[in-house]
Amino acid sequence: SDLEKLKRSLVTISKDKQIPLMEIASISINNGPPVIKDENGLLTSWVYVDLNNDTDMVDYVEKLDEWLISSNLFTDGYTYKISGQYEFLRRAKKRMMLVIPLTLLLILLLLYYNTKSWTKTAIVLLAVPFSLVGAFWLLYFLQYNLSIAVWVGIIALAGISAETGVIMLLYLDLAFEKLKKAGTTLTPTNLRAAIMEGAVQRVRPKIMAVATTFIGLLPIMWAASSEAGADVAKRIAAPMVGGIFTSFLMELLIFPCIYYLWKMYDTLPSDPA
Repeated sequence: SDLEKLKRSLVTISKDKQIPLMEIASISINNGPPVIKDENGLLTSWVYVDLNNDTDMVDYVEKLDEWLISSNLFTDGYTYKISGQYEFLRRAKKRMMLVIPLTLLLILLLLYYNTKSWTKTAIVLLAVPFSLVGAFWLLYFLQYNLSIAVWVGIIALAGISAETGVIMLLYLDLAFEKLKKAGTTLTPTNLRAAIMEGAVQRVRPKIMAVATTFIGLLPIMWAASSEAGADVAKRIAAPMVGGIFTSFLMELLIFPCIYYLWKMYDTLPSDPA
């Protein structure tokens, strides 16, 4: 910080000789840019923008881009580029357009490999839209915008919903097979009773599965936003918490009805009553 001291700084010019820096250089203080930035051989200037948590980044950037185009601020020889997190988000969205369909396809193939029936696979896959109902309602209630973290939570939710749907279908199949092995005549009444029995047996393990998931995820939801990584973790956990709750209700209430209708028309085609 002292210009005179800097001038008297010793510089080694040979093994045994040192001279002051001012003898070989003119030292002065001049005002100028702290750094010169360039990109692709052109001088650049950077403007940093921080957004509030309530501001949607994509909407803000689209409006900013429209304003910059209409403002005529950039004449010949000048141009601009919006980069940073928005650019990363666009790149990640392109990957998600591949990852999400691929994930659903893998779930579909694994379900068919497990059930050996396209009808059962379709019934299990109904758990996915059932769970999305609660996921998007909770996201709306928490005022979370769609982001990469949210889509990661939705992908995880799809896997969990398919898993619980398979278990629900397993209990219903066991109840139906038990009815067939009993040798009694299949009627809508005893079919309904068997399916009801299978659904009731699923209540306790379903509650246990939901409870353990909530116990694991709710502390993340309660974490303070100031903690490191809390914002991202909350957006991953939110769709899972909301989706598992509605999936729990829908699978217990809707699955048995759909299974009953399928078995009634598949097993008792001559008696639609």
